[in-house]
Amino acid sequence: MTFPQAPWSRALFRAPLDWWEERDAFLKDGVLALALALLAFVPTVSHIGAQIGDLPERPVSVPSIGLILAQTLPLAARRRWPAGCLAVVAGAFAVYQALGFATTSGSLGLYLALYSAGAHQVRLRHALAGVVSAGYAALALVLNRLGSPQGIADYLAFYLTLGAFWLVGSAVRTRRAEEAQRRRLAAEVATAAERARIAGELHDVVTHHVTAMVVQADAAQFLLTSAPDKAGEGLSAVSDTGRRALTELRYLLGVLEATGESASAGPARADRAPTLGRLGDLVEQARWSGQPVEFSERGERRAQSVDVELAAYRVVQEALTNAMKHAAGQPTRVLVRHGEERIVITVTTDGPTASPAAPPAVRQTGPGGGRGLAGLRARAWMAGGELEAGPRPEGGFEVHATLPSKPPPE
Repeated sequence: MTFPQAPWSRALFRAPLDWWEERDAFLKDGVLALALALLAFVPTVSHIGAQIGDLPERPVSVPSIGLILAQTLPLAARRRWPAGCLAVVAGAFAVYQALGFATTSGSLGLYLALYSAGAHQVRLRHALAGVVSAGYAALALVLNRLGSPQGIADYLAFYLTLGAFWLVGSAVRTRRAEEAQRRRLAAEVATAAERARIAGELHDVVTHHVTAMVVQADAAQFLLTSAPDKAGEGLSAVSDTGRRALTELRYLLGVLEATGESASAGPARADRAPTLGRLGDLVEQARWSGQPVEFSERGERRAQSVDVELAAYRVVQEALTNAMKHAAGQPTRVLVRHGEERIVITVTTDGPTASPAAPPAVRQTGPGGGRGLAGLRARAWMAGGELEAGPRPEGGFEVHATLPSKPPPE
């Protein structure tokens, strides 16, 4: 039977762990080295350690204490200088075994030094492994000359044990390198996706407003000769459209510069944010450009999440842009239906009957590349919806988008 742990007790134990995780690696390794050195002098555990040679034991002396410390204290630098740490520890271990001192837990430092070299040594790894192997072979010959009863099988078994610690460290190093590579690739993918998103935003903003300005300027140029008294209205429309473009670009730049704050934070940004409530501005701008647009909404409009609001705004913006570019002067209808679970946007533009060779409506349920409608399909998909666009059998073109109704987070 288990009992839930009180939150205060979890916090009590978690705080020291968090403090320890934040400490420098040199401090952590220093504590480990000191702890291992002290254990070598604790009678109940001091006899546990690594041993090869099995020579007659000598009593504890000042040289033996120095060699024990040489096998443990260098571990403080096991991550900073793994090769140097291994050289000192392995040399002290070899001398300690050749002199026949009693086994202590300080000899376990050799295992830790081998693991650290496998995990943290970057350069000349194979050369270091060769030097260690040669040194071990020399130690085996020395011990044999000193009368060690160990045989070749014993030396080989101990060598394989040492190699296992090196290989474990190498496996950890490989795993860390693969994880770092995975994080780097993920960061590159995220950067590319962000660049594509920014490019799509700039396309939606610039294309729509520049198209409207070109149409309005052409109309004003025509009015200069046919109806000079109305040319001023056309020029005012161009000026108004340019100001709208600057407003949206400032908003977009504000979003890109935001660090850790909401993209729509503050009343100034909220006034410029592309939302469902500003669809009327798009329709009015299209009308100023000479495009007859009928706009209607059904259902109760409710506040939506940022991605849904922006996706809906861009769908209408791109559809009206295409209408002004490819069907100038043709009646266009924008219908937005607000439902409990979804928002349906339909933009229909009249035109001549589609030819049999005309491409069918495209339905995309995943992200796609490109600009314009292809970018809108990707945006709708990212918001959890879908978009269809294509010519109508009776003539004209239709853009139909379905977006989920997502209330903004509190």
